[in-house]
Amino acid sequence: MKMPLGRALTLSLLLLATALFLSVAIGSVRIPLQSIWSIIAARAGWTTVSPDEAGMFSTILLDIRLPHAVLLLLTGAALAGSGAGYQGLFRNPLADPYLIGVASGAGLGAVIAMSIRWPEDLAGLYVIPAAAFIGAALTVIVVYSLARIGKSLPTTTLILAGVAISSFATSLTSFLMLRSNEQLRRATGWLLGGSLMSGWQPVIALLPYVILGLAALLASGYALNVLQFGEEQATQMGLPAERVKFGLVLAASLTTASAVAFSGIIGFIGLIVPHLVRLLWGADYRRVLPLSIVSGGTALLIADLLARTVLAPQVLPVGVVTALAGAPFFLWVLRRSKNQGYW
Repeated sequence: MKMPLGRALTLSLLLLATALFLSVAIGSVRIPLQSIWSIIAARAGWTTVSPDEAGMFSTILLDIRLPHAVLLLLTGAALAGSGAGYQGLFRNPLADPYLIGVASGAGLGAVIAMSIRWPEDLAGLYVIPAAAFIGAALTVIVVYSLARIGKSLPTTTLILAGVAISSFATSLTSFLMLRSNEQLRRATGWLLGGSLMSGWQPVIALLPYVILGLAALLASGYALNVLQFGEEQATQMGLPAERVKFGLVLAASLTTASAVAFSGIIGFIGLIVPHLVRLLWGADYRRVLPLSIVSGGTALLIADLLARTVLAPQVLPVGVVTALAGAPFFLWVLRRSKNQGYW
């Protein structure tokens, strides 16, 4: 018997809180957990802290590590939630948030912005995530337009159009990187999941898009359950299948594009987390979506912690860690799907 949703969600939130505390505590400077709580409580006005804690620890925690951890939490939640939505929409456990070209379009937009000499002030730094978001959004629009046949949107055509446009965008990105040698290292770091901005500004900019997109996905749990019977059967059951598919593509793409714009391209979180959630908690998307969102934040925080500690003091792009863990898992899912069918 599957664990009730409330209990499963509580357990997932506890794991997320643990990962968040470890993420802000561990680094080149270790911050004791008691000091973390004291600093946060003092900032909230509940208590006071010693001058030592209020000095270096406070700056590291509140201005560097905590905003970085929250950004990763939002990114992991966005990617895992979008991945769950895409897997339900395509009825395929191998689908991920980048399936229809969101990552390739975002990469092309970001590299175009990097190849132009923007000023290094705050407004100039925002140009890159804005260009990445625009590139991802335009890619989704083009893919959707090419895949649409009359008033219907066949999922197979959507995937094929996404693969074609993604390959085209990736080729252009590679060409621009080769032409702009001085920006090659910077672009490579971003493409591997390295954020170009720090502090609370990217968190504030990302938050409304993630909330809007994930709220729309959470509201579609019942519709995704019905879509598992097939589009024709779903329509006979009274579900406006084409309108639901459009809404799912829009919500998942918006969420993914915003996450990629500020955190770079981080692979496999949107593939691994929803699949594990289904294995542990069942295939009901009213459970899969919220649990994937919470677990996605936990998974990316753990991956980032490994990226910062495995080769310390060198910091790996978090996308390298997720790829090293995700590639074997992908092969296992592929083998399992081949032997047992998609579900």
